[in-house]
Amino acid sequence: MKAVVVGSGGWGTALAQVLRDNGHETFLWSHNPAKAAEMQKSRENPLLPGVRIPDGLQVTGDLACLEGAELVVSAAPSFAVRETGRKIAPYLTKSTVLVSVSKGIERGTCKRMSQLLWEETGGVCGIAALSGPTHAEEVGLRLPTGCVAASPSGDVARFAQDAFMNSYFRVYTSYDIVGVELAAALKNVIALTCGVCDGLGYQDNTKALLMTRAMAELARLGEHLGGSRRTFSGLAGMGDLIVTCTSMHSRNRRAGILIGRGVPVPDALKQIGAVVEGYYAAESIHELAEREEVEMPICRCAWEALYRGRDIRSMAGELMGRARKDELLGSTWL
Repeated sequence: MKAVVVGSGGWGTALAQVLRDNGHETFLWSHNPAKAAEMQKSRENPLLPGVRIPDGLQVTGDLACLEGAELVVSAAPSFAVRETGRKIAPYLTKSTVLVSVSKGIERGTCKRMSQLLWEETGGVCGIAALSGPTHAEEVGLRLPTGCVAASPSGDVARFAQDAFMNSYFRVYTSYDIVGVELAAALKNVIALTCGVCDGLGYQDNTKALLMTRAMAELARLGEHLGGSRRTFSGLAGMGDLIVTCTSMHSRNRRAGILIGRGVPVPDALKQIGAVVEGYYAAESIHELAEREEVEMPICRCAWEALYRGRDIRSMAGELMGRARKDELLGSTWL
């Protein structure tokens, strides 16, 4: 099978490796021809140091590589997904399967990534979302990893499962693309807040409280929008939340640590040196929660800190001092 990964960041590169390891004719496309040429020559992506690009995996800046592809993977940053969909649309056919691996919500429209791709490609082909606790650095080292391929079409979900699954990359299927994509976007915001806790000097109890109650918020919004509560206790939900909130591979957590230590938000984002998706998602999630009238106090505080300059030290007291609640009756996740 011919497969093309559109987006040469760390995650796109790691997934291209998976596809090549599975014997597919695989291309990795970069929007920067000079970067593509350098990676093709050096056989390494600077974002994945020490991970060799497999022989036979072709890196290119020419969109013509999409001609005849049976599988196309959209791996652009969330802010570039709509433009990416527009670029690849002329090359897709009804027999193509398009897999979105970007994690975010579009600012202004509050639409999920698969919705953007559907709009820009005219719905010409089936679309799945692939998500889960999947650090590119560890996939690149071929360490055991699990994720979920979600699509309303069981055939499309199983196609993605078959394309990616191997001895170190286990893939489950799901019909709940709504829950999977919302979990993917929202957990980045929570990882950022967990990093802030680290930067403030809070320890394990605080982080466990934050992660668990944040998951209740995410599930509450996800179920309200048509997702399944079970998704939020699975790989795309709690699994991805755990890995993103606790690992130093996470750009969101690292940015949060800097902010918690007092580094101004713009400087913290700049120091990370790559896209911090949680920063963009915080605004989109806030817009979505306000529009849908879903209570999300942790996500609201994140938005206020990132976009309104609120003192983060005052927020712990505010959250801890909220009205008494029943844990089970107040949660759609537990």
